[in-house]
Amino acid sequence: MSDQMLKFVTVGPRMPEKRDADARRSDFDEIYAQYPPDAAAEQAGRCSQCGVPYCQVHCPLYNNIPDWLLLTAEGRLEEAYEMSSATNNMPEICGRICPQDRLCEGNCVIEQSGHGTVTIGSVEKYITDTAWERGWIKPVKPRRELEQSVGIIGAGPGGMAAAEELRKRGWQVHVYDRYDRVGGLLIYGIPNFKLEKEVVGRRAQHLVGSGVTFHLNFNVGPDATLEELRERHDAVLIATGVYNARDIQAPGVGLDNIVMAMDYLTASNRKGFGDPVPDFDSGKLDADGKNIVVIGGGDTAMDCVRTAVRQGATSVKCLYRRDRENMPGSMREVSHAEEEGVDFVWLSQPEAFDGDQVVKNVRTQRMRLGARDATGRSRPEPIENSSFVLDADVVIKALGFDPEPLPELFGCPDLDVTNWGTVRVNHRTMMSNMDGVFAAGDIVRGASLVVWAVRDGRDAATSIDTYLRAKAAGDAPADAATEAKQEAA
Repeated sequence: MSDQMLKFVTVGPRMPEKRDADARRSDFDEIYAQYPPDAAAEQAGRCSQCGVPYCQVHCPLYNNIPDWLLLTAEGRLEEAYEMSSATNNMPEICGRICPQDRLCEGNCVIEQSGHGTVTIGSVEKYITDTAWERGWIKPVKPRRELEQSVGIIGAGPGGMAAAEELRKRGWQVHVYDRYDRVGGLLIYGIPNFKLEKEVVGRRAQHLVGSGVTFHLNFNVGPDATLEELRERHDAVLIATGVYNARDIQAPGVGLDNIVMAMDYLTASNRKGFGDPVPDFDSGKLDADGKNIVVIGGGDTAMDCVRTAVRQGATSVKCLYRRDRENMPGSMREVSHAEEEGVDFVWLSQPEAFDGDQVVKNVRTQRMRLGARDATGRSRPEPIENSSFVLDADVVIKALGFDPEPLPELFGCPDLDVTNWGTVRVNHRTMMSNMDGVFAAGDIVRGASLVVWAVRDGRDAATSIDTYLRAKAAGDAPADAATEAKQEAA
């Protein structure tokens, strides 16, 4: 083993320099600086190179983390990038937004032994940002161009990952997206202080340079049905994500200034681009000078509360019906929010919304944790006579997302979906009940992490490649509907 490793015995964990909370509240810049080269190598050298790398086991992409940490510690950064990008199409994005505290870093062996985790995400970000700066990342040039084409519906992380993998194999790739920029959730759902948009734009241009054709402002259904896309292409991948926001049922929920999280975040991100946003300019989606209440405990809720702080809110409160230990979001994000002045109101949920036409306050009820439900989580139960009132000029609902009704939207009633609205696929092939139509990411697994979308996009590309090669060779692909029924059984 290299003498650059096993430094966890003498060197403690250290993240890159973190901006002061007062400074962070005044802008939307990312909160962490870049590692200096010596610091990145030193932190990478803390890896124990353990025989069973739990960091890798708990990474959805099964990234070769110990290998590229070793290469970074030895100063072999170009090789580290090649190793990192071998399993991940956007490591600089995952390094910024993955909940490492729940995945690789949270399962690091030296973290479990009490020495503090290796800062895997920050090293991953450093490796790939350096690769961009030094020109190591080149457009994809397949060894042979193939005639068959693939249509991908959705230019988010899953669609982007699949597009790059398919171009590596030589297929012609067309990506259709209803938004005006490439990136999906990465562009309009995640704030700049977590992921600066230049980082996503750089990846989009890389795909354009690699020969991927993007069709933006394109709505599948009105502009072309799914069946029409099947006629245009030899295979189609559905990678739309899930954008149907869950709602809450309570008296007064229809009052003005009670808004959905994605509407709020999209407005803020569009203002960052300099786009005209009438609802922001009118004040409806601007938190400046207002009392903000956010309902929810996931990463989207954390994005909302931290955005409201930066917009100059008078107060920002986050209502969550369970306690801190049971939050579904990243604990690191919760800590950032607390540092920036967000007030968490644990074990509480809205009972009603009061106001004439515009919301004025939220009647809130205290909760306690009861017996565990089928998922193993403690079920929240209301406490009688425990109501209290919170002032609210704007209420933001961040309650999660469900699939949109794709058969109806896409003009394709034959597309089979589950009871939850997700596309039903054969999980061995990722093909739907329609021959040559595949699906990947949140539209199959439900609302999940960006890193899982990347993983699914890569897997779908492999299945599509196999399907197209069999088709070109004259081998009849297995009947999709029959395989889907067998899989379900």
